[in-house]
Amino acid sequence: MSLDRSAPIICLVTAGECDAANYREQSNKIVEVARVAADRGVDLIQLREKRLSGKLLFELTQTLAEVVNGSRTQLLVNDRSDIALAGGAQGVHLTSTSVPVQVAREHLPSEFQIGVSCHTQAEVVAAADGGADYVLFGPVFPTPGKIEGIGLERLNQVCVAERRIPVLAIGGIDETNWSYPLVLGAAGFAAIRALNDLESMGRIMELFRR
Repeated sequence: MSLDRSAPIICLVTAGECDAANYREQSNKIVEVARVAADRGVDLIQLREKRLSGKLLFELTQTLAEVVNGSRTQLLVNDRSDIALAGGAQGVHLTSTSVPVQVAREHLPSEFQIGVSCHTQAEVVAAADGGADYVLFGPVFPTPGKIEGIGLERLNQVCVAERRIPVLAIGGIDETNWSYPLVLGAAGFAAIRALNDLESMGRIMELFRR
């Protein structure tokens, strides 16, 4: 299922706090957030739980795939295309340490979504050349524990220069600033903290629908 570009694309990225010790508690939270996100019309959920073993990540992928089934929401698994395919997800999200996007595209089904994290315009161009379906570009705004944001001007430059695929803003996105990237040409936005908090997600989606 291709991404609908007629409206801004919203991507929820999971917080990455799940591990073997807290799996039951944290996975239940992820499932509940995903259920609400699917109900509210979030377009993409990126399962980004790097601390999990392959076995637990597969289990969680299967559960989330069932949660979003029948909704507009598509599930992508961070880095692990094998688990994404086996677990019933709709795509994979690649990082700078993943296999090259062109290699993934050659070996994955044509309908399988491929997202790529990018930090420079050259990386965005390479992702588009390689067959990515969308990119996350940032961090746009400052985030806790991260370097300073690249700013809206650079985001706008990338969005103007690369129109082949959706460019989604990420980094410091919250209910006070989510609309700024859209005004400057972004095809949507992604968030971790703001969209994993149910109250904040609700406020953003309510404002978004207006």
